[in-house]
Amino acid sequence: MNSATQPQASLPRASKDADRDTGKEGSKIEGDTPAQRLLALLEVIAAKDQFFTLQGLVEETGLPKPTLHRMLQQLEGSGMLQREADNRHYSKGSRLRRLAENLLLNDTVQGARHGVLSRLMEEVGESCNITALSGSEVLYLDRVETQAPLRFYLHPGSRVPVHCSASGKLFLAQMPPAQRRRLLKGTPLNAMTRNTLTDIDSVEAEIEQVRRQGYALDDEEFLPGLVCIAVLAPNPDGPSNIGVAIQAPVMRQSREDMLKHLPALERAARDIAAIQRGAIPSA
Repeated sequence: MNSATQPQASLPRASKDADRDTGKEGSKIEGDTPAQRLLALLEVIAAKDQFFTLQGLVEETGLPKPTLHRMLQQLEGSGMLQREADNRHYSKGSRLRRLAENLLLNDTVQGARHGVLSRLMEEVGESCNITALSGSEVLYLDRVETQAPLRFYLHPGSRVPVHCSASGKLFLAQMPPAQRRRLLKGTPLNAMTRNTLTDIDSVEAEIEQVRRQGYALDDEEFLPGLVCIAVLAPNPDGPSNIGVAIQAPVMRQSREDMLKHLPALERAARDIAAIQRGAIPSA
């Protein structure tokens, strides 16, 4: 996957009038330094699943409009944010997305998760991966390839469409209907194979089935000849952004064969969830 050259612009100093302002709607922008206040603003922005405007942030945070305008200019200049075509709305910039992806790819629990993935591959004999939702795509965080001579190579950092991948269906199934509909309407539902679902109603029907059964299948929907089964790493505190999957060529594993691997896949997902919880400091 090719990526643009990382912007080198630094973050200019924020104005003093941003000191410890609190939001009218509950969002708080505070900190002892300009950099801390910019980070606090980025936290508010990172939680959004829609484009946003300067005026909207003013109403949400209670910061003075000139202050917020300068902060947004600084973040835009550094590549953390980008202006949309109408010149009013902002969205997350490429540098901020790369930062988030690098954190996911290189965090301290990566080695432990990789060990679980390796054991799963040894048990089922097929390639296994860990994924996360990134925007409207599924991002491969880690992958262990089978040693079998016939395999599909997808390295960590690869991205696949959300609508035709097993993990993507699971991430979609967790979303509130309005959020999912908005994402699907804004995402090209391209036909990757003759099995790809390409209209929203068909995808929604598939998502409802995924929600009921607790796992998802990709039956040659992303690549011809590739089948996949996936589950989410359970998260008792809310939605999970960790998917665990097994992939195989159809000439070696049928849809029915893949379902036989579901118990092993679910055990691996629970182990990975335990690693995630163990990496969180106790209160």
